Amino acid sequence: MNEFVYLDHAATSWPKPPEVVQAMMDALQHAGANAGRGNYSLAMGTGRVLVRARMALAELFGVANAQDIAFTHNTTMSLNMAIQGTLRPGDHVISTMTEHNSVRRPLEYLRRTKGVEVDYLKVDLEGQLDLQELKKTFKSNTRMVICSHSSNLLGSILPIGEIGNMAKAYGAVFLVDAAQSAGSLDIDVGKMNIDLLAFPGHKGLLGPQGTGGLYISPELDLEPLMHGGTGSQSENSEQPNVRPDKYEAGTQNTVGIAGLLAGVQKVQSLGTENIRKHEWNLIQSLMEGMRDISGMRFLGPAEGVPRTGLLSFVIEGEESAQIAHRLDREYGIAVRAGMHCTPLAHKAAGTLQSGAVRVSVGVDTTEQDVGMMLHAMRELYSGRRSR
Repeated sequence: MNEFVYLDHAATSWPKPPEVVQAMMDALQHAGANAGRGNYSLAMGTGRVLVRARMALAELFGVANAQDIAFTHNTTMSLNMAIQGTLRPGDHVISTMTEHNSVRRPLEYLRRTKGVEVDYLKVDLEGQLDLQELKKTFKSNTRMVICSHSSNLLGSILPIGEIGNMAKAYGAVFLVDAAQSAGSLDIDVGKMNIDLLAFPGHKGLLGPQGTGGLYISPELDLEPLMHGGTGSQSENSEQPNVRPDKYEAGTQNTVGIAGLLAGVQKVQSLGTENIRKHEWNLIQSLMEGMRDISGMRFLGPAEGVPRTGLLSFVIEGEESAQIAHRLDREYGIAVRAGMHCTPLAHKAAGTLQSGAVRVSVGVDTTEQDVGMMLHAMRELYSGRRSR
């Protein structure tokens, strides 16, 4: 078996940069107290880690006030905070067919239990919306527009700025799922009219699992998803009405957030534009190298069309799970196969029954890694007859 090749960065980036590992070790050894729960120096030092991480994220996303960023455990928690904290019975929501189940399931829950109306806009085979159709879908009770910045199946990139402008014009709250774009695409919540930005710490921001966040516009007042201890206003029975305490009940994952800070600093040092170009070049090499395999079909944008650092594909007559299994067992290459928690996107792509194989790259993926993937695919599937 060849040296292990990790090509599942869309699920979580790995291995983590040495700076992230060291920051987490330092936090365990030197910042182990509860932030905001004491006036002694250790607790105050722990609190400074959270402040620095919040400020770094604010700088990355164009957030004017770092207190408008609440830490969460992952993007799923952030999306639930945003969706359930905003929508009320009778509200109408516009979303898309590229959404992850972390959007669809909360929406369907609110549809069943509170009568929230939901429209999922169709996308074309490259994962793009018809903005005129979006415009026609607004109603007098449209409360929220939700979309993924980039599809975790198709790799397509939506025009977030244009959608944000439209949402603002119609008085709707704009929620962006940045699970596949934070760290590799430029995001400015002010310029893009983003009211709510949900992001993971463990993907493109290079931090550990169990970290994430939600930017909340100062013009919004969400109902908290959780209530409990914050270390502030403890004499009151109600959740504090100050940020970020209102949205951060319970002990924070300080060790993880220390790692997230180091990951964000790594992203800032590399530059999101350089990361995007690196991942783009690798994906284009993959597409060029595999396009002649008989029965091969790429999902999402065609070669040369902008996409994020992932490529999903199907091969006629071959099971996606079996392709991934053989890459793992015979070549030591880790890719993802299946539904990718986004059945609506599979429906749009025509792969709801078959699933797909997804290859995703990261900041440390090399041309050699891509070459090993291409070598494996050619050995396994070149010269085959499509069934």
